[in-house]
Amino acid sequence: MAAGTVTLYGAAKENIAKALIDLDTDSFVVALLGSGYTPSVNSDDTWSDISANEISGTGYTAGGAALAGVTVTRSGGTVTFDANDVSWTSSTITAKYAVIAKKAGASLAGTDLLLAYVELETGSTVSTTNGTLAITWNASGIFTLS
Repeated sequence: MAAGTVTLYGAAKENIAKALIDLDTDSFVVALLGSGYTPSVNSDDTWSDISANEISGTGYTAGGAALAGVTVTRSGGTVTFDANDVSWTSSTITAKYAVIAKKAGASLAGTDLLLAYVELETGSTVSTTNGTLAITWNASGIFTLS
């Protein structure tokens, strides 16, 4: 499925400016959240703010999946953050949001910083039953800073 509009958390913008998040060298994960989560772009800033809404199910590992193939490019005054698409195969899960977070240690921890979120399907959840839940990022990149 194509990812919807990716929204950066307010704290993420500040953390990028303060070099607490390095888009080029940090490790990132994509975690799935259920319909109980209501994004708060101006107050959610760490994994502990949202972790209670992480889904569980067959084929999904708590803490999400590593975001691989991360690239940061610049064209003129626009910086683009991109990575490989993400999928959970042979999964039986239901999710509403995908959240990208900086992972500082071996596993996602409460103090890890949030970067961005996307509603997977506007107004509803997505489900798989022994299938693949795939997130296809926009061909122009996950998000841009300009």
